[in-house]
Amino acid sequence: MKEITFKNKSSTLIYRDYLNRLKKNLKHSSAKDRKNILMEFNSHIFEGIQRYENIEVNETENLMEVLNKLGDPQDVLKPMIAEKKLEEATRTFNPIHVFKALVLNITNGVKYIFFAFLYLVLIGFLFVIGAKISNPKEVGLYFKDGGFYLLGKMKPQLMESINAKEVLGNWFIPFFLLLTVLLYIIVTFLMRISARKK
Repeated sequence: MKEITFKNKSSTLIYRDYLNRLKKNLKHSSAKDRKNILMEFNSHIFEGIQRYENIEVNETENLMEVLNKLGDPQDVLKPMIAEKKLEEATRTFNPIHVFKALVLNITNGVKYIFFAFLYLVLIGFLFVIGAKISNPKEVGLYFKDGGFYLLGKMKPQLMESINAKEVLGNWFIPFFLLLTVLLYIIVTFLMRISARKK
């Protein structure tokens, strides 16, 4: 991106300060998004200044007016970055991008709180799988009287005394791994559909 040149030194300092604040707020964005957004803002600044070229007013005042119309970088960029991160997360299905997208969008509606809850359930499944690996005799999916009773840890003595039965046995880990992957794909796909309806 080619920087705009100014006659006045204070205009140059104000302009560079604004660009630095833009860059600071874009640090978590992808390089491509950073470049595009910086170029877009730079273009708006250039066009705004060109409108004042024939008016006999101070260059610094003109620049300040243009920057005020554009708005504070933090306020202007927050929704833009949140939306782009959401697009990236639902396009790539990358868990890191999904987490960042949820953090950035959590204040944008109840649906993102719901999606965050669903992802926490998936993380819970992974913890249960880890618990089953470390303690295979006490962790499982327990049924009692033909219905669901517990997903988690139960002492064998308690299991016998209340007549509960672990129903998955050796299939526990493959079942919950498959369930976790399928639900991750479904929840991320639903988040993609939800984001498109904005």
